[in-house]
Amino acid sequence: MTNALRRTVGPVALTCCLALSLAACGGGREYTVPQQACGVPLDKKALDPFLVDGEEFKVRGDSLGDPKVEYPRYCVIGVDGSRVVGIHLYKEDELVDPMDDLWSHRFENREKVKDVPFGGLAAVGDRNAMVTTRCATPQANYLIADMSFAAKAGDDLAERRKDIEAFALGFVAEMKKELGCTK
Repeated sequence: MTNALRRTVGPVALTCCLALSLAACGGGREYTVPQQACGVPLDKKALDPFLVDGEEFKVRGDSLGDPKVEYPRYCVIGVDGSRVVGIHLYKEDELVDPMDDLWSHRFENREKVKDVPFGGLAAVGDRNAMVTTRCATPQANYLIADMSFAAKAGDDLAERRKDIEAFALGFVAEMKKELGCTK
């Protein structure tokens, strides 16, 4: 290789490598958040704190808002194959208190939610929430929505817990409507 060719190839190769590396770290959200996920209308603002940069928004699992689907149910909202929110839905014959010792292993720093706008009981931890509520349909008297959130969202733990609570209560309220809960 001649010196002139080396002087041309070197900078061209460096420019190509730099361009490729910048394109690869572009980041950002290259996906669109749908109007609903897991068979339930989504509040995009409430979900936003948990979303990460990526290319593909994907929902997999059961429809939590379909009254014909059997219990228990599970649905995952994810980005690029990583779970953002996982939701287990169970039915019960009576109201379950998420502050009961039986559920303590599911939480880190569990706190009771004081105001559940649609009735029921709820608790929030550093990475999860549990909401139990009356449904009163032929399929379920009471529902338990047990949610876990990816570790990503927010450095401020108090803000993160508020975000978890807002998403959980909003999601369960919409889910109850979809299921036709009468109470």
